[in-house]
Amino acid sequence: MSSESALRDGLGAGFELIETMRWEPQSGFLRGERHLARLAASAAALGFALDRAAIDKALAQAVAGDAPLRVRLALAASGRAEATTQTFVPLPPDTVWTLRIAATRLSSTDALLRHKTTRRQAYDAARAEFAREDADEVILLNEAGEVCEGTITSIFLDMGDGGPLKTPAIACGLLAGVLRGEMIDKGEAVEARLTVHDLASARKIFVGNSLRGLIGARLVQ
Repeated sequence: MSSESALRDGLGAGFELIETMRWEPQSGFLRGERHLARLAASAAALGFALDRAAIDKALAQAVAGDAPLRVRLALAASGRAEATTQTFVPLPPDTVWTLRIAATRLSSTDALLRHKTTRRQAYDAARAEFAREDADEVILLNEAGEVCEGTITSIFLDMGDGGPLKTPAIACGLLAGVLRGEMIDKGEAVEARLTVHDLASARKIFVGNSLRGLIGARLVQ
């Protein structure tokens, strides 16, 4: 199936575009403009209507109080925007997540993987392969065995060479994470085609997203 066909089929399924952001009482949305730029780019690519004023209004109405919030913004193809919130509880700074590798595979030719949507069957299947006490995050590979991403995080490897962290290339079939994009722009990370051997031999492994930042991790095989 071509990328164009995959996008048309996805639209027919009635999925939504989503952004998950952190809101802080003093500073507002963390990386907010990056999130909204990604949303706008996905909307344009997939033919979703987007009214920035309506989105700004939905976000403004959703946030209040003196505690950090996890904000989920959903955009329907019609342009309807809805923001929902939960209290955000940060992880302890010394947290180290246990990683496992899923048997579930992603397809590098699936164009929808580049966009954050409610179509999450592959990620849900990967997460379901392991009990919560056995894996904090589950890593997905593509059909060629290349490392792609976690179910809710991007992957970053310190290979011990003194250079920037390595993160899987978009061409492998994965989401263009907001934290990932910021780190690449700052020169803190670079794209690379990574294997399970790279995961196993990395000096340090991190997973992360815009909501939680970088989290130390260890691979269990």
